[in-house]
Amino acid sequence: MTADAAGTVEIGGALARLRRATGLPVVFGGLVESGRPQIRISELSGTTTTALRALAVTSGSGLGGKAVALARPCAVTDYASSRQISHEYDVPVAAEGIRSIVAVPVVVRRRVRGVLYGALRSAQPLGDRTLGAAMAVARDVEQALVVRDEARGLLAAARPGPAGGDQGAAWEQVREAHAALRALVPRIADPDLRAELLAACGLLTTPARSGGVTLAPRELDVLSWVAAGATNAAVAERLGLRAETVKGYLRSAMRKLGAHTRGEAVTEARRAGLMP
Repeated sequence: MTADAAGTVEIGGALARLRRATGLPVVFGGLVESGRPQIRISELSGTTTTALRALAVTSGSGLGGKAVALARPCAVTDYASSRQISHEYDVPVAAEGIRSIVAVPVVVRRRVRGVLYGALRSAQPLGDRTLGAAMAVARDVEQALVVRDEARGLLAAARPGPAGGDQGAAWEQVREAHAALRALVPRIADPDLRAELLAACGLLTTPARSGGVTLAPRELDVLSWVAAGATNAAVAERLGLRAETVKGYLRSAMRKLGAHTRGEAVTEARRAGLMP
């Protein structure tokens, strides 16, 4: 899945959450197009026409463009008569019959990546509660995009180097990437995205060569960082755990693997195809 496709999936899922969280009957949104100062509205829910589909909104223009330019939420009570925005998009907005609109930017590392809109077909103020709920949904999208970006970067870093290169160093990169990817998993609220990231972790492991051995997710997280050379204190910091908790997970993993040392546990886990 490409970065743009992944972002579009996130926007689509966010719109369903936006309708539930705000009660707004019309929601739509899209991503900033690569290399261009505009967003393309690609996802819609609750609309009755195609007037807004594929609409390109330039940064600074209209409500969404203003949200992009300022990198903050913007709202109007009556779009057509508002003096707070420019009116390049009055025709498609009027065709859809929406009037009160909020636009919330999705900002990742200080760069606007997309915009979520919510709208009413009547001219009435959108209160702080609605705005807060819309912003919370946008934050979820931001977190998901950050995780996807990090995962993509880690996977790219883990790709083997040219033939004849230092394969030992390449494998160490793979192992560090595996540990880092697993550390991202607990930060993800979306179960589908969690499953996708765990599947990516699986691509870095080899098929099991010995049956019957399974480790709990946190046991594998700890052992993955141990394999990368991290101390218990470093593992605890990376995973947001106490050092004693890390020791407990490590002891449990060693017992399941029939290992007596940390290094032996790592070797047995690799033999079982649980780690790269």
